[in-house]
Amino acid sequence: MDKTLIVTNDFPPRPGGIQAFLHNMALRLDPAQLVVYASTWKRGAEGVRATAAFDAEQPFTVVRDRTTMLLPTPGATRQAVRLLREHGCTSVWFGAAAPLGLMAPALRRAGARRIVATTHGHEAGWAQLPASRQLLRRVGERTDTLTYLGEYTRSRIAGALTPAAADRMVQLPPGVDEKTFHPASGGDLVRERLGLTDRPVVVCVSRLVPRKGQDTLILAMPAILAKEPDTVLLIVGGPAETGVQDSVRFTGPVPWEELPAHYGAGDVFAMPCRTRRGGLDVEGLGIVYLEASATGLPVVAGDSGGAPDAVLDGETGWVVRGGSAEETADRIVTLLGDPALRRRMGERGRDWVEEKWRWDLLAEKLRTLL
Repeated sequence: MDKTLIVTNDFPPRPGGIQAFLHNMALRLDPAQLVVYASTWKRGAEGVRATAAFDAEQPFTVVRDRTTMLLPTPGATRQAVRLLREHGCTSVWFGAAAPLGLMAPALRRAGARRIVATTHGHEAGWAQLPASRQLLRRVGERTDTLTYLGEYTRSRIAGALTPAAADRMVQLPPGVDEKTFHPASGGDLVRERLGLTDRPVVVCVSRLVPRKGQDTLILAMPAILAKEPDTVLLIVGGPAETGVQDSVRFTGPVPWEELPAHYGAGDVFAMPCRTRRGGLDVEGLGIVYLEASATGLPVVAGDSGGAPDAVLDGETGWVVRGGSAEETADRIVTLLGDPALRRRMGERGRDWVEEKWRWDLLAEKLRTLL
């Protein structure tokens, strides 16, 4: 791998899925061959301290821009060029393709031989809007490779690109740490702590936003309870409170290191996500389905955006119409009533993660691109 400059707004300690993706990839590259140029997390003494403490722990060089939002301005572009030359970098990875990918021509003139820009899913919505569609087209023309999460995002983004740029697209999704997410992750202890030892548990691990479909799961509960009366819906995140008849539980915020055990507390994982805002608010991939599969759970996924790319329908779980409480309930009831089916789908999901979705496999693909 050429020495690489990562240019990004999306880097810890700023929280989020894109940030975790970039950091996990960076940790699997040669630290001596890596420099990160990123924005500052947030203003104020607390934000500066947290950022400095995080950067000091990294095995590679991190250079922070003073702004909290890095844009392809002349000043930021000059700084990126300076870092490229100062550290002898010959490849560039834009952690998010737009808008920072617009820096590509200046970095190319400064000596970058390979320029890779990554898309994360929201660009599939941008590709439908004239201004952002044109921005994506420009980035695609000026970089060597645009990466995509799955077939859904590829097909949407490719339509905004020139044919040549679309042909250069390569899949690079986030990975799963199969050593962290596994069937013996501690789910029994979570069930015992919550008093759910002898009850069927449907678990959903996700942010509480309308697209994710926790409301659909709650609406599905009466039909589920009619067939499996002791079932509990465990929603990981949100306020810590108990639902009606003790059948819906919100755990409240859970530290990241406890998430694998909370997946493991379920018999079935379900997140019936749905597309909103005329296709602008869609699921890019749904890494939670793969983390659940790695934990050995069958999954029930909504059909929003790229979520079906994270499920082998009929093998690792099922895809339902996002927002359909009826379809969601039907699939969950089938799984709760058939332990052998749950075990078979869970084992297939675990095997699939190990075959295709491990971080080390995906980091090797990135090294090749760079």
